[in-house]
Amino acid sequence: MLLAVDIGNTNIVIGVFLDNRFLSFRLSTNLKMTQDEYCINLYNLFNLYSIDNKPKGAIISSVVPQITPKIHKAVKVVFNINALEVGPGIKTGMPIKYNNPKEVGADRIVNAVGAYEEFKDALIVIDSGTAVTFDVISKKGEYIGGAISPGIHISADALSEKTAKLPRVPIQEPKSVIGKTTVHSIQSGLFFGYMSLIEGMIEKIKKEMGIKCTVVATGGESVLFYKYLESINYYRPHLTLFGLKVIYERNI
Repeated sequence: MLLAVDIGNTNIVIGVFLDNRFLSFRLSTNLKMTQDEYCINLYNLFNLYSIDNKPKGAIISSVVPQITPKIHKAVKVVFNINALEVGPGIKTGMPIKYNNPKEVGADRIVNAVGAYEEFKDALIVIDSGTAVTFDVISKKGEYIGGAISPGIHISADALSEKTAKLPRVPIQEPKSVIGKTTVHSIQSGLFFGYMSLIEGMIEKIKKEMGIKCTVVATGGESVLFYKYLESINYYRPHLTLFGLKVIYERNI
């Protein structure tokens, strides 16, 4: 059994790879939570879902360094194992063609590795969460680079916080592009605006690459968009966790 933990800015996503099944859970990323509280959450999740066996290995990907040590210690306390962490020195099997490879977020590398392991093709990987990231992988399996933009929830929050009269609205597909109320207009701008952002970026990246690319979407917010965009070929909600599994297997 393998425990994979992806520590993101909004959620901590936990994957458990059993012999014949895969389970995933989400916890809120909370800087104020103590190590003991993370221990309790991890322990309770395994009991809640009747996972009797303890993991034999664990791997962590994190973009929140303040929480990473707490998760390492929680895994050690609850399961008595030392988790691997995606970072310098770990074998990913993917050359990083960034000017400074250390600048690339661990989650972006993990997504790239997981996608290339499945598709073995030139790729654009879109991860839509707190931020929207576009990661580009060559047909030879090299991480070339990408783009980063604010996520849809950040934009929604900024709009309501920085304007006097515009409310915070639920993000959902409106009935039409042309809004007839303020709420409808904001929903249209957010929903269709982000669809246009994603579609436009895919088009520009493909043009710059000059070759056909497979487009894969992942991340909590991608479920809002992927089915509306013909330019997205596949949706993989657990791509990061499966990428962590691939990297773990390359380091044991």
